[in-house]
Amino acid sequence: MSGYAASLDRLTTALGRLPGIGAKSAERLAHHLLKCPPEEALALAEAIREVKERVRHCATCYHLTEAESQLCAICRDPRRDPSIVCVVEQPRDLIALEKAGTYPGVYHVLLGRLAPLQGVGPEQLTLDALEARVRSGLVRELIMATNPTLEGDGTALLVANRLADSGVAITRLARGLASGSMLEFANKEMLADAINGRQRF
Repeated sequence: MSGYAASLDRLTTALGRLPGIGAKSAERLAHHLLKCPPEEALALAEAIREVKERVRHCATCYHLTEAESQLCAICRDPRRDPSIVCVVEQPRDLIALEKAGTYPGVYHVLLGRLAPLQGVGPEQLTLDALEARVRSGLVRELIMATNPTLEGDGTALLVANRLADSGVAITRLARGLASGSMLEFANKEMLADAINGRQRF
């Protein structure tokens, strides 16, 4: 028992289930929603309802799109090169790459990464759809842009092994030193990636 009204406790508990929101943050958010004008709180509730009802995955790449469109804005864009496919784990990774403003191709979102300890295997990812897309003959390069973690690297390796006989060039995002960084502040993993991924000057 928190000493608050039961409905406020339920709201606090619901907010506390959100990623990155601890008990204190959930309590602050709940009290903010209680104090704010009703139209502000109800606008939030309506935005949540709308996103749950209207947002779906693109039929081609599994990025997010509105319910009335089978394809996302990137897949619909005739200026994008459909023969270059960048493979990412989540839609937010796609957005991060898009912000760079230099990638001309399209994407494939796996909707996760291999994590056997969390019960995520190949069947939970969109690997079959990716394989079908590559084997259609329309793809010439697959860029693996999974996160540089143990799980991300394992996922990239699985994809590369499954598609090794496809004839499609499979590349990996470059790693190592960030532009403008100093060698003395780089950790050993960054330096190892930079050495192993060196290019002709």
